[in-house]
Order: sequence, then structure tokens, then C-alpha cells
Amino acid sequence: MYADHLDTDIQTFLTRHQSKDLLRFVSVGSVDDGKSTMIGRLLYDTGGVYEDNLDDARSRADKDGEIDFARLTDGLRAEREQGITIDVAYRYFTTATRKFIIADTPGHIQYTRNMATGASTADLAIILIDARLGVLQQSRRHAFIASLLGIPHLLVAVNKMDLKDYDQSVYDAIVSDFATVASHLNFDEVTFLPMSALHGDNVVSTGDNLPWYTGPTLLEHLETVDIRKDRASEAFRYPVQYVIRPNQNYRGFAGQIASGTVRKGDSICVLPSGKTSTVKAIDTFAGEVDNAFAPMSVTIRLDDEIDVSRGDVITRVGEETDTGRQFDAMMVWMSEKPLDTRKSYLIKHGSQYLRAELSTVHFRVDLDELSNAPADELALNDIGAVSVTCHREIPHDSYITNRSTGAFVVIDSLTNETVAAGMITELAAADRADDGTEVLDRPHSGVSPRERQERLGHEGAVVWMSGLPAAGKSTIGYALERRLFDLGCICHVLDPEASGLNSEYEANADLNGVASIAAEMGRAGVITVVSYSSALESHRAMARTTAAGCSFVEVHVATPVDTCRARDTKGLYDRADAGQSQLPGAGGDFEAPTNPDVMVDAEDLEQAVNELVNALVSAGVLTLD
Repeated sequence: MYADHLDTDIQTFLTRHQSKDLLRFVSVGSVDDGKSTMIGRLLYDTGGVYEDNLDDARSRADKDGEIDFARLTDGLRAEREQGITIDVAYRYFTTATRKFIIADTPGHIQYTRNMATGASTADLAIILIDARLGVLQQSRRHAFIASLLGIPHLLVAVNKMDLKDYDQSVYDAIVSDFATVASHLNFDEVTFLPMSALHGDNVVSTGDNLPWYTGPTLLEHLETVDIRKDRASEAFRYPVQYVIRPNQNYRGFAGQIASGTVRKGDSICVLPSGKTSTVKAIDTFAGEVDNAFAPMSVTIRLDDEIDVSRGDVITRVGEETDTGRQFDAMMVWMSEKPLDTRKSYLIKHGSQYLRAELSTVHFRVDLDELSNAPADELALNDIGAVSVTCHREIPHDSYITNRSTGAFVVIDSLTNETVAAGMITELAAADRADDGTEVLDRPHSGVSPRERQERLGHEGAVVWMSGLPAAGKSTIGYALERRLFDLGCICHVLDPEASGLNSEYEANADLNGVASIAAEMGRAGVITVVSYSSALESHRAMARTTAAGCSFVEVHVATPVDTCRARDTKGLYDRADAGQSQLPGAGGDFEAPTNPDVMVDAEDLEQAVNELVNALVSAGVLTLD
């Protein structure tokens, strides 16, 4: 047996156990490749299974005396009913040489986000491939994610060799196929081995069925893979979680060391401020220590009273990282709602939360071809490259340099749902203009146009009515408002007379301001009808430009001038003829639209409203059942 038994006094045992390396590894693959069976076999053969779990696994086996090894890890009721892994199952075991944490992750494409979660902290990934099926699309997907997450070591285990009569040619063909996939990925080391998890061949012991294979067993590889060099080169990164100030004589900065080591007397730099100092002391629960390393939780005291706050990152001088507001990242999208570039999200990076925009989707990874496909959004389980703009500077590394400060999660600011895992690839465009001033992008709303449309049942729009004075613009506008309201829409009419203004106000109205208000209402999801006079083509062109970003419907209320004069109960035309008013249009200077979206006549009000509703449907603003 490989279990680390208590064969000496307790203190010696605990000291020996504490000094062992810890290997975190993740088991991935397609559905029913045997991941849970492999881990169950590994736990059983190393003595890492409790008796009650073992009894349960025996009771569920097909034959008396056999063990259902998958039962040892598939703990959720839904998993047991379906016979697949859904959640990430963590298991722990130890041998005489090393401690292990296993993450058994789902194989089904629906649960790829769970797989990414389980793989995020792993030093090694085991990808199982069913010898009967070969390399599948989901195998490629998992290999790509494992590479993307910076896992340095990959073990490709060709399982169920017993179902192919332990044929070496089957194994060799799969190795050749997967080697082509691995050549496009960024693993430091890729190792292959054949096995049968069900029968135990090549898991802990070699067995008698694979005489042609001379490499190490699964456990031997796990015990000997060198992970110390992967961790030795990491720079010191210490995200500050809390400032401790119990009295005026003590000021410490508490947190968990994300990577690297720190010693008393080290020169440090606080980012993003760039202020420097020296480590005065390192405090732990057990007392002061001379040095500390990841992942210890400590409190650091400094020689100087410099400003350090939650979210700052302490590094050693000479090991500083980048600070900035913009960077590019690879993302695994985990939400059923697709990425929305018009929406503001929250990101959690280190110990801080901050608002950010996912401003551009550069591409989506085609996992069949392992190539980059054009995309303007990411959907559930998609992987793609995205530009991120934060609302303030943050210290960060590229993920390939440091997994702790190069990773972040994206959170929906309204639902608090974690929607994506991100890995920083590089800085985006410079955060400063040529003159050195900081470039501040306009913050996005926390609610995107897509979400407003889902809530309201329609998009926002500007319906811009033009026509002669007394043509019936307001009459049609209010009739349209009533119809839309009855259809369940949010609609509002901007009309000077509704505000108590006389019609001559329109002669000097600030149409730029009116257009801006209408456009903002449209972007907020309101169908906004504007009945201000806009007699000139330049007026309407300005309104269309101002309303960029939401639908714009230009309407010509084509009522003949004689009809307008007859309807004029306020004497607008008479005063204009006498030179007593400069109301546009009444004096004969009306420029009729040459290409309006809709032309209506107020003589048939119902027909006019029907045509406007149809125009909004054609523009995609609303949908009629």
C-alpha cells in the first residue's frame, strides 16, 4: 500500500508530513472517459478511501465483491443518477513522498465552466482519452483550457485499453493524433501513458497486460514530476487585504502571499503608487518570523509611514509589475447571457473589486481547428480574446508570467453572478495621450441596451416628426404614444406646448439640446417622439447624427400648406406673412424631406399611427405578436 501510515511517533510523523511537496492536479476529459473511475482507483490503491465510502461503492457495484470506483468521487445526487460528473469534486491523499489535491472536473460541454474552475490552481493536468473513441472535440477544448490556464505539465492517459485488447497500435495512433494538438499549445511537458482504470493497469501498479509499455505508472509520474522549478521563479506579490491599526504604535498590512517569498529587511515597492520602504517585521498568528512565502497569510509592517490601502500590491524593489487601466485578456465565458460590450461589469483582481468595460471582442477560439474565428460576443463556454478597460489603474502581470496577479474573474454588476474567468495576456493601447495626460474612457452604464430591451420588450428609438406648422405633428405623436402604451411600450412625446411654451418658441428652440435629450431617452429604452418644428434639412441631419446609437425614424407629416393655414387657430401664418414672426416653415422657408423613413397625412390619424408602428417594427424597435 502507498498510504503514508503512522509508523513512528506522532511528532516525527507530523514533521515529515509537513515537509512534503504538495501537488495539485486536475482530471479532465470527455464524458464517460473514466475520470472518476481513475481517481477512485487511485484513492483505493493508495489507501485513501474511508470505510463507509468503500462499503457504499461495493454495494453499488454490478457484481458482489467488485467496487464502483466512480462512486467514490461522484458525490452529488444528480451525478449519481446521471452517471456523469457535474460539479468539481476535490479529493485528498498522501504517499510517502508527496501530498496531493485532486480536482475531478466535468467532461460534458455544458459544464466546461466547472472544469475551468477546477483547473485554475493546478500544477498538472491529466487528460483522459477513451481508447475506443480517440481524440474528441471536448478533449481539444479541455487541453486548450488547461494550456490557457498556465498548467505547465500535461499527462495524457489513454484509458480503457482493456476494451481494445491492450493493442499498442491503438495507443500509438492516439498519441500521434494528440501530439499534433499539443504542438499548438503551451505546455512545458507532455507525457503519454496507456492504462485501464477499471482494472488498475498502470494506475498505481503496472499490471501484466501492458508489457510493451516501459514508462512510469500514473502514481509514479505524479510522485516524481518536478514542480519546484515552476514556483521558484515567481516574483513576490502581496495583495493587501486589510490595514490593521489596533493602536497608534502598530500599523500592519494583512493579506495572503500570492507568490514568491519576502524577508525581513527587504526593500519593497507599493503599487500602483510606486512608494518604497523596507520590511520592518513579518507577523503571523504564531508570532514574528524572519521570512514568509506563498501561500502564507501574514501581516507585514514597514519602516516608513507610507500610504498603503486594500487592493494595493506590495512587491520587492526590482520585481515591480505593470500598472495600467487597459489590458487584453483571454476569457472563458461562464454565463448563459453572452458578453455585452455595451455594459459595465465588475472584475475581482487580487483583493479588490473594480468596475470595468469589456470593450472589444477580438476573436473566439474555434476548438475544432484550434484557430481564431471572428466574433463580436462570447457565449456560454466560449473562449476568446477581449480588451478590458478598468476605471482605475491596477497592478498586474501577464498570466503566463504570474498566475496570481495575471488572473481575474468577471462579475455581473446587477446579479453578482460570476460570468467569466480572465487571463491577462498583455497591455492594450497606452493609457496616456501624447501630451502625457491620462486617457479617460467614458464609463459605461451598468445596464446595457440588450438588457433594457429584454426588460422593456422593445428597443429605444427617436421618432422625429417634421412638417409645416399646424400640420398635425403633435396630434399624431400623442396618438402614437397612446397606441404604443397600449402595446406595453414605454413612450414619451417631446412637445413645446406640453411644457406651456407658445409655438413661437420653436423659432428659437435649441434643437441641438432637444435632439440630445431625445437621444439619451432613446438610449435609455424609451421610444421618444419629437414634435418640435425642424423646417430645415440641416436640422434633421443634426438630429439623426445626435441620435447615433439608437434607432432613428424620420417622419414627414405631409399636410398641404393650405390645410395647415386653415387649421391655424393661432394666426401663425398671418403673423409670418406680416413679418411679425420668424417661425420656420410658416414663412415659406420649409425644406420638405427628400427621403424620409415614413410619410404620413394627419387627415387619416389611424392610418398614420399604423404606418408609424409598422415602421418601428421594420426598424427592429419592437415586435408585434
